Amino acid sequence: MESSNFNTYYENIDDVFWRNLCIGQGELRHYEKGELFAEEGRIARYLGYIKSGTLKYAVTASDGSEKVVGLEFEGGFVADFPFSLYGRESRVSIVAVTPCDIYCIPTMELGRLMKSDERLYRMIAETAVALFDTTYTRYINLYTKSAQERYNELMAKHDDIFSLFPLKEIASFLNITPTYLSRLRKTTKTNLKNH
Repeated sequence: MESSNFNTYYENIDDVFWRNLCIGQGELRHYEKGELFAEEGRIARYLGYIKSGTLKYAVTASDGSEKVVGLEFEGGFVADFPFSLYGRESRVSIVAVTPCDIYCIPTMELGRLMKSDERLYRMIAETAVALFDTTYTRYINLYTKSAQERYNELMAKHDDIFSLFPLKEIASFLNITPTYLSRLRKTTKTNLKNH
């Protein structure tokens, strides 16, 4: 399945514009598994189009544990958006979960360009609104949907997610424990066999 089915903000942005911009003006960079694309507390250097690989957005909780707040896939975009365009420190770390090849454009360059390019400015504004909508929807879902419902939605959007991300990171993204996620998987498989 495509990443646009997973990260719903793709439905509300001109992803062809962003892909062409990254491929046409970006530099293809390689990231090894575990390597940082952006680091929490530092200004992110790039916005990129993911040619191959998967990444996670992670934050450090007050107890020092890592919490996964976002996932990105091949064919998607990765950035600390729009904060990096304004020279603001990232609130997340963006980490390669698998080896990745990403067409990268320096965010400082984009920040300068958007001041003189009306179309780019409009695209950035539209993308920021779409990202806010996706993030707000996920936030509301944490309060209005059960863990089973959130798991079912995740599987409907990306049924091969367990081949792309470790169980622990998927559990963190769903805001449940790995043990509970294992139970949900087992229960769902059992229910599917019985129907």
